Amino acid sequence: MREVINIIKSRVSVRNYLDKEVPKEILEDLIDCARLAPSGYNRQPWTFLVVTDRELKEKLSEICTYGRFLKEAGAGILIFCEKDAETALEDACAAAENIIISAQAYGLGTCWINSYKKEHSEEVKKLVNCPSNLELMVILAVGYPKEIPQRPKKKELSEVLRWQRF
Repeated sequence: MREVINIIKSRVSVRNYLDKEVPKEILEDLIDCARLAPSGYNRQPWTFLVVTDRELKEKLSEICTYGRFLKEAGAGILIFCEKDAETALEDACAAAENIIISAQAYGLGTCWINSYKKEHSEEVKKLVNCPSNLELMVILAVGYPKEIPQRPKKKELSEVLRWQRF
C-alpha cells in the first residue's frame, strides 16, 4: 500500500520524452485503470482515444499551444465525455488521475494538457473525427521521461489542511 502513496508523492509533470514507443499492452492497461475511475451516477460517460501515430501526434502538438511536447511523447491519450453527462468534467478528471498514477507505476511520465473548452479543442475534435455527442475534456502526454524535472514548490500541508471548521 505504501508503494501507491510513494507513486503519488513522487509524481511530476514530464515535458521531455525519450523517442521510445510505449507498448500497446501498457497503454491498454492505463485505459483499463481509467475506466475503473468513479463517475457520477456510475454513468461512465467517457471514451478514450489513444494516439501513437507520429504524424498525428505532431499535428496535435501544433494545435495545442501548451502541448508542444506531445509530439515527443510515446502516446497522447485524449479523454472525451458525453456532452450531456451531468458530471462529465469531474468524471474525466478522475479517469485522467487514474491514468497518471498508473503510468507513474509503469515508470512513465505524463503531462496534463488542459482541453475542456479551450481554444484548441474544436480543432482537435475535427482532426480526430470526434462524434458530435462527445466533448474533449483532457489530453495527456504519456511516455518514457528523458529527464525527471525537479518538483515545483507545493504548498505545505499546514497551508491547505483544516479540521472541522475554517
